[in-house]
Amino acid sequence: MHIKGTPREMQRDPRYLDLLGEVIDYLKEGITRAHRAGVSEEQIVIDPGIGFGKRLHDNYVLLQRLPELQLLRKPILVGPSRKSFIGKVVNRPPEERLWGTAAAVTVAILNGADIIRVHDVAAIKQVAQIADVFVGKNSDWS
Repeated sequence: MHIKGTPREMQRDPRYLDLLGEVIDYLKEGITRAHRAGVSEEQIVIDPGIGFGKRLHDNYVLLQRLPELQLLRKPILVGPSRKSFIGKVVNRPPEERLWGTAAAVTVAILNGADIIRVHDVAAIKQVAQIADVFVGKNSDWS
């Protein structure tokens, strides 16, 4: 998972000259480290680190530009659930961010996310099922 700095300092004014470039380079290095450690290809998943060492705008840019991570040829995991980048827009506490999370999950799936990590699994399952239809991943309804 991409993170700028350490968990203790990650939100102290994180700045990027090239957000996506830095995230991709970081993930490439992680893939290389995993290979060197003997991790098999099918065990590697990438996570752009939504909400970790990112400013509000950075999180939305990452979700919009998620398709560019597909060049790494690994499943993409996104965990937008109840994050502050949603709360700052909808002005709700974490436990009241279900619909903001649903919107972020939809955008993530439409833009190439393969795995979604959320708190409200039952509710977001329906969101994911419908979004999957749009990207051709769910044809169980026919």
